[in-house]
This record gives sequence, C-alpha cells and structure tokens, in this order.
Amino acid sequence: MPVTHVKNSFSLPEIGGDVLTVKDLHFSYPDGHSALHGVSMKLSVGDKVALVGPNGAGKSTLMLHLNGILGGHGEVEIAGQRLTRENLPAIRAMVGLVFQNPDDQLFSPTVFEDVAFGPLHMGLPEADVRARVDAALEAVRMTTYRDRLSHHLSVGEKKRIAIATVLSMNPSLLILDEPSAGLDPRARRTLINLLRELPITMLVSTHDMKLVQELFPRTIVMDEGRVVADGG
Repeated sequence: MPVTHVKNSFSLPEIGGDVLTVKDLHFSYPDGHSALHGVSMKLSVGDKVALVGPNGAGKSTLMLHLNGILGGHGEVEIAGQRLTRENLPAIRAMVGLVFQNPDDQLFSPTVFEDVAFGPLHMGLPEADVRARVDAALEAVRMTTYRDRLSHHLSVGEKKRIAIATVLSMNPSLLILDEPSAGLDPRARRTLINLLRELPITMLVSTHDMKLVQELFPRTIVMDEGRVVADGG
C-alpha cells in the first residue's frame, strides 16, 4: 500500500488536567521478583511519549498496570479517574493497549468483526458500532480491508488493524508495545506516519531508537524497575 497522508476522524478528548498519572507504583511478581520500584509519571492531553530501557527494566509490567491487567501498590489515574476494581471496565475502555504481536488481538473471522468487537460489547447501537468501525479503519488507512480475513493479512496490516480495534473504543490513551518490531522498511514507514498523524495521547514502549528520534518529543527511560530519566 502506498504511503499516503489521510486526515482521520479522531480528535483529542475534551478533558482537563492529565490523561495519565502514576504515583509511586510498586509491584512484585508471585515468585518474589520485584519489577517496579516507586514509578511515577504524568502524560498530558496530546503527549506522545516513548518508553525505553533494557529488557527487564519493567516497561511491560508498567504498561499492564495502566489498564488493570496487573495491580500493584500505588496510584494510577486515567483522565482524573483512579483505577480501582469498581471502575475497571470504564478504565479499560479509556486505555487502548496494543500488544507487540497483533495475533494476540485479532481473533474474529473478518477485519470488520475484529474492530467492531469492543463497541459491540459496550452495548452500542448498530449504527454507532458501524460508525466507530468506519472511523477506526479510516484512521489506520485500512478502509478497504473491512471484509478481509484478518489472519490472511501481512504483519504490518495486522498491526494497523490491531490499532483500529482499540481506536474503535475511542480511548483517551493509546499504549503500544514495540509497534515497529517485525516490520519491513515500507510497513515501518507507514506505521510511523500513522502514529504521527493520530491526534491521541500516546505511550509507546520500543527499542527502535530511530523511531524514538523521529517521532517522540519526550522520552521516559526505565531501568531496574525505576524511571531514571524523563525529558526531550
């Protein structure tokens, strides 16, 4: 698919304050391994932030806390709402988490059904579900793929559909784990342009330092479960 620039239908949510606030977050796995040691950070509306660090630094563990898959000691707030067991469904709708392997998120027969899964389970009317699917596919430049079989797509195409599955939920925060991993140069360039154009607050864990340099004005560095640097 040629690299083109398409205006998408998404806009930043009209919320005040910070989209993400993490305060003094600690977490240990059941085997006793301590993975997070007092992590704190904030993301404001429209921030696009890279999360970098060596393997085992705690990046993935941190990301799994941001929509409640893991739960440690400390505070996580999304758009001013503290993450608790009671409001977990609402938080998960606000935090779009895209895994490194798109096959972890694509399980329906067609692209349309994959992207419609979240809105359908929110109980939205059929017209609203279709509108969300159309907007999400437009945002990732995959409109013509709605009736394709998800498992027949290339890795790059699957990654864009995986992003669409969370965009259809209209999240306040988009979190991506190694989005450029496994992509050929053309697919990588398409993804970079896509992420640049999406008007959404974004936290991206990556080892792709060229991606960081090109796309992210701010970088948070983690090492041994701590934030060791945060800046441009």
